Amino acid sequence: MPKCFSLTASRSWCYRTHFSNSGLRSTITDLGDGTVMHCWVPKTRKDSKPDLLLVHGFGANAMWQWGDVVRLMVPHFNVYVPDLVFFGDSYTTRPDRSESFQARCVMRVMEANGVGKVSVVGLSYGGFVAYSMAAQFRGEVERVVICCAGVCLEEKDLGEGMFRVSDLEEVGRILLPQTADKMRELMSYTFVKPPKIVPSCLLQDFIDVMFTENVEEKKELIRALAKDRKLSDLPKIPQPTLIIWGEEDQVFPLELGYRLKRHLGDNAQLVIVKKSGHAFIVEKPKELFKHLKSFLIDSFHPTVIPLPNQQNQILAN
Repeated sequence: MPKCFSLTASRSWCYRTHFSNSGLRSTITDLGDGTVMHCWVPKTRKDSKPDLLLVHGFGANAMWQWGDVVRLMVPHFNVYVPDLVFFGDSYTTRPDRSESFQARCVMRVMEANGVGKVSVVGLSYGGFVAYSMAAQFRGEVERVVICCAGVCLEEKDLGEGMFRVSDLEEVGRILLPQTADKMRELMSYTFVKPPKIVPSCLLQDFIDVMFTENVEEKKELIRALAKDRKLSDLPKIPQPTLIIWGEEDQVFPLELGYRLKRHLGDNAQLVIVKKSGHAFIVEKPKELFKHLKSFLIDSFHPTVIPLPNQQNQILAN
């Protein structure tokens, strides 16, 4: 008997309504080379506001990952929320699986929407894309926020015990779960306190909606991240950069946050979100917004009084 109701699909409908009510509209941009990009863009772009790009990570589509952040940012920014290639309604027939390709695709969408300069927030895999955008488009990207993205990892780290799971094929099975048990395993890696009781039928419903399309292509994205990766090849981006990391991240260990801070030097700030893991955007949304506000919003209005105890929240090596 076919499924007649999907809680995940209903939730997606709520997110679409939320995005629309927040002043965004859904767009499709054909880049003309076999690549099509979906992106939420402002219904009416205001020149008085700076532009902000939110780049999602693995897992659900952009709406699900940025839903709570969008409503807080739209009063201050022209907000753009793309689906990366092979997520949501974005896809390509080209063979390139690198984050640099993703970065170029996103920037072409920004250009198609008349965006000149933009600040970028990248979450997990989206942080790799955001960093690549900053490196490739130094004149267009103004500020960068990297959230729990191990851009400083090296291929050799996989064999030297840094990660709980070092086999990339198993990583793919965890990040792209196809069973309720694998979904629970994913939650155990991403949350400090994962939900204890979630019916298997709800987990399977989420998998059916979010994890059944472009599975092999997404696995290729994972493989491309680590292949031949060396810290010595990673460019130092010149933009002011905020690095935000969950203290107990089991996907990209905190050591990679410290490594990125050392790599960028005084140009970067490292903020550690206590008692949170890889999914701190869900576990500590208010604290995340506090740091985004200080770095992105208050920086555009220098007369605003800084948040209390701000200096105590910023860790530097």
